[in-house]
Amino acid sequence: MDLALPPEAQAWQRRAKTFAEEHLFPHEVELEMQGELPAATLDRLRRAVLEHGLNGINHAKDVGGQGCSQLELTLIGEELGKATGALWAIVPHPAVALKHGTRRQIDAYLRPSCLMERRACVAVTEPDAGSDPRMVRTRADRRDGRFVINGEKWFVTSGDVADYIILHANVDGDADKPTLFLVDKALPGIRIGREPKFTHTYVFGHPEFVFENVEVGEDCVLGPIGGGLELTKDWFVEARLQIAASTLGAAIRAFELANAWAGERRQFGRAIRDFQAIEFMLADMAVEIMATKSLAYRISCEIDSGLDRKLVHARASALKLQASEMAGRVLDKAVQIFGGRGYMRENPVERLNREVRVDRIWEGTSEIQRVIIGGQLRKRGTAIFTGWR
Repeated sequence: MDLALPPEAQAWQRRAKTFAEEHLFPHEVELEMQGELPAATLDRLRRAVLEHGLNGINHAKDVGGQGCSQLELTLIGEELGKATGALWAIVPHPAVALKHGTRRQIDAYLRPSCLMERRACVAVTEPDAGSDPRMVRTRADRRDGRFVINGEKWFVTSGDVADYIILHANVDGDADKPTLFLVDKALPGIRIGREPKFTHTYVFGHPEFVFENVEVGEDCVLGPIGGGLELTKDWFVEARLQIAASTLGAAIRAFELANAWAGERRQFGRAIRDFQAIEFMLADMAVEIMATKSLAYRISCEIDSGLDRKLVHARASALKLQASEMAGRVLDKAVQIFGGRGYMRENPVERLNREVRVDRIWEGTSEIQRVIIGGQLRKRGTAIFTGWR
């Protein structure tokens, strides 16, 4: 069995690494200290994404994307995930649900998104609807051949910079008819209610949206009426795979920095890495990262080989759970190794430590991932996780 990365995958990995080091790392401290990046800087970064061919990486070439495999997406996400301030979000992943659009929708939304001429945000979560999507109260009522949308959405990542919204709403208020809608953000009746501040510093915001009698046409329905839950599930699966890759990258960067510091820092006449307390922490970090990387690459290759959709759902949950919780443990140790310096915001380790915390919450909490895994164990038995394809 040849476990070497294919040459094409290695090329994508190098491209992403170069992009992160040349274009993202230099803006980390500025973003942290200012809380945002100037519009001119964001525009330069957008052009850099296009120049490096990192636009539309998760979509086919015939719609303006790059046609990357899942393994290539994982490698790219790992390298970009090493940047703090969630600067990896500079490289957008147009929602996978868009590929189910009509020809008009693909031309009006997906293709321009892949070419970075447009940007979407996904609005699912509500004040009373998080892990349970059936609690969604946003409704789209049919009226005179159109839909009238009313409701509220929270934690809409990148909603401040998006120009359209992929909105999850119940048609006629029926929880059995969850449906996705393509909603241009400039439409009358849409407003941002709040823009809360969060623990992490994020290059874009997570605003709350209010929809009051927002009218859209029938041609704005994405996929079938009642098919929103399945399309949203596909989006969650893709997002969980992305989170796993980015948290792996964050853990690797923290580990490398902590290992280097442990060799430089001297106390009691020797490098602190020579003390068993530090050595054991580094050893634990190494093993956790190695195991997670192996799992991420394996699952990526299985997906590229045509893994059944239901199994992809289960594997993505297992990977997100492992990677996000691993990153939390690794970052905590990295801060400890740096000591007081690890608590300074100028240190990438401090920033990453704050940033990876949310990865155990968004796009499905760790507890929800365990529920999914437990459900698959009941349905399919242990072999789904212990077996080998």
